[in-house]
Amino acid sequence: MKSLILAAALASSATFAAAADKYVLDSSHSQVVFSYNHLGFSTTYGMFSGFEGEIMFDQDDATNSSVNVSMPVMSMFTGWEKRDGHFMSDDFFGAAEGDMVTFSSTSIEVTGEGTANITGDLTMNGVTKSVVLASKLNQMGDHPMAGKPWAGFDGTTTLVRSEFGLGKFAPFVSDEVQVMISVEAMKAE
Repeated sequence: MKSLILAAALASSATFAAAADKYVLDSSHSQVVFSYNHLGFSTTYGMFSGFEGEIMFDQDDATNSSVNVSMPVMSMFTGWEKRDGHFMSDDFFGAAEGDMVTFSSTSIEVTGEGTANITGDLTMNGVTKSVVLASKLNQMGDHPMAGKPWAGFDGTTTLVRSEFGLGKFAPFVSDEVQVMISVEAMKAE
């Protein structure tokens, strides 16, 4: 059952059946955390926040479901203001207010009970690439405080930052970036 729920929550299709329920991301409990190797000496971490997005969730037919998420580039936080500023500079994002990172699912492969590989288009720094998220359904049910249907998912992937025009200092600073995602979504009214 968890596999079906996960597939329905994250699969994508060009059309949506009337049976699909809309779930809206809870931005206060959704993050993207990333890490990379710095010169072989340490692992550096950062995160994005400020999510917006929705999951169209059809429990009866996973092909009628989808996920679309966006977050502001300038929401990136690494814990050191100068590094944050450098990432927003022309060496990396050349970020301006309103620039977004987006993900739109395109397919799903159920891999086990409550797990799936979610393929989708990631657009970052003006470049769109297909990525695969190894995803897991954490829980689905009524939220104990909100009193409405809620869902939680985790996902991981590895990105090659140079593929998105963000390759400054590679390979000395690792080109591969580990990404960990955790989201909560509430059923829309």
